[in-house]
Amino acid sequence: MALVTVSIGSNIERDRHVCACLDALAATFEGLVISRVFESEPVGFEDGRNFYNLVAAFESDWSVGELQAWCKRLEFANGRRPDSPKFSPRTLDIDLLTVGELTGEHDGVALPRGEICHHAFVLQPLAELLPEARHPESGTTYAALWAAFDPGSQRLWPVPFAWAGREISRPD
Repeated sequence: MALVTVSIGSNIERDRHVCACLDALAATFEGLVISRVFESEPVGFEDGRNFYNLVAAFESDWSVGELQAWCKRLEFANGRRPDSPKFSPRTLDIDLLTVGELTGEHDGVALPRGEICHHAFVLQPLAELLPEARHPESGTTYAALWAAFDPGSQRLWPVPFAWAGREISRPD
């Protein structure tokens, strides 16, 4: 079993789609843990709707290809269109960040995902969720990567969020 991390984002009916994603993850995989939910301004998008972003981790023995296909099916089941432009609003966006210690391309997926070190909306929730875990390529802990990260104009902030009858996120 490998520890898998995924980033989850939505800027259309955010609460509904994030909860649907978490429900599906919890029903499919073991040991699900999730970060706080952050609201962030869109990066690279012309549509100004803010995103909800978080990171989830779970155990799986699935191949990278199986994980990627499952994520895409869940996105499509939640109304995401496969032909949507890259920087367009989305109901649900699920990206594989890491699968165990794998590096390089596996089943057409580059691991670890490059966004980990380039986007605050990925790195901050990952660093909070798994601070002592190490980036598979650099070997640096996510907490250290976040401490050294300059978010620049990438603003994000924790928001109150409840899932499965419990509060999973609240502002500082």
